[in-house]
Amino acid sequence: MDEEHPFVLGVSVRNMEANLQRSLQSNGVDVADPLMMGAAMMLMFADDATPDPPVSPDAPLASAVAARAPADGVDRISRLPDVLLRNVVSRLPAKDAARTASSRAGSRPTTKIERWLKLLAGKGVQELVFINRPWPIDHPLPRALFGCTSVTRLHLGLCRVPSTVGLPRATRFPHLQELVLSTVVIEDRDLHFLIDWSPALEVLTVITSQAGTRVRLVSRSLRCVQVGMSTFVDITVVDTPRLERLFVSMLSPSARDRCSRIKIGHAPNLLVLGYWQPGLELETGNTILKSRNDAPSGKVDPKFWHEAGYIDCVQRHVKKFVFQEFRGKRSELAFLKFIAERAQVLEKMVVMVASKCFSSADGVNAKLKPLTSAIWASKDCKLIVFKSSSSFGTSPPWASQIASNFSCRDPFDLLTFNAEFNSGASVLQHS
Repeated sequence: MDEEHPFVLGVSVRNMEANLQRSLQSNGVDVADPLMMGAAMMLMFADDATPDPPVSPDAPLASAVAARAPADGVDRISRLPDVLLRNVVSRLPAKDAARTASSRAGSRPTTKIERWLKLLAGKGVQELVFINRPWPIDHPLPRALFGCTSVTRLHLGLCRVPSTVGLPRATRFPHLQELVLSTVVIEDRDLHFLIDWSPALEVLTVITSQAGTRVRLVSRSLRCVQVGMSTFVDITVVDTPRLERLFVSMLSPSARDRCSRIKIGHAPNLLVLGYWQPGLELETGNTILKSRNDAPSGKVDPKFWHEAGYIDCVQRHVKKFVFQEFRGKRSELAFLKFIAERAQVLEKMVVMVASKCFSSADGVNAKLKPLTSAIWASKDCKLIVFKSSSSFGTSPPWASQIASNFSCRDPFDLLTFNAEFNSGASVLQHS
């Protein structure tokens, strides 16, 4: 990889590596090759959001020999003439054709990708996954993408989404139910186009947005929106009568230099909202929640929670509260006490302790004494404490497929259930 080649949009490899190294070291993490670690994380999150492949080596179309990779590692399929390749793909079911195209697209010129997309559009492809490998990650997709109007699931990764300017007015994705954008370059107007002209869209996922995520949500079909590993977010929920879940997770460290914002307007069915992170401002109705920092230390002022007024959601509705990566700071304890002393219907408070900050359970219990001795509003609430599984001292990665699985009533439970019962969790007594 060329040191001056853009690793992400507008940032050279050398500068990106230096930025990652400083960020990791500030959190006490020493990694020999932070750039490769960052690249691996991008691909990991893209893979997590990718739907299960519709074909496998056990499928009738795949022989035992074809399922095995050649010993010399040579991709002989890519060397076939285009005429022969089109003939082969035209005989495949649409799902098989889409998977074949997505696995090869990273090494083909844009004109040939365009031919594949037109072929898939003609076959009525329903699930289309395009993840560009290797770099650059802003590889331009042709506008033939907008001809795949039959898709129900669309996942684009490490590429540049084509401009929607000048498209015919009739252009739309009438059947699209799930849209995943992983480390893509996309203009705000083009993201809004995809949302506005997808009347059946239920799940929108944006992972590792290079330029931040700015979006106004007006949709009568959206049920789940999740944004992860973005430099910052500016989300305005204008009118989403079916929206049930809204997640913002793992904001990049650089996001702390600017305020990320979520403004909730009409979302009567919103049930799950997370995560609350430093630098994230939440506005709903006449209430604005935002962190107030002490300059120049960057630490949250513990007095903030003593001055906070009545919050109806906290006092009358919160039943479960999870705090990740507890390090024993005064500001953290002040926040936990604020919740404990006001949440009247709270049934469970889960505190995930940062593994590198405490050497023994006695140390954790001593640090949490101000919390256990507080006057809790809900006397029957369970206080569960266990060690976090994260090795870098950061929040555990979010599982996007869990978040969008509507058969799971509470996606947060799936992320903490195993830890609660298998990581030496303890239940502490409180006042």
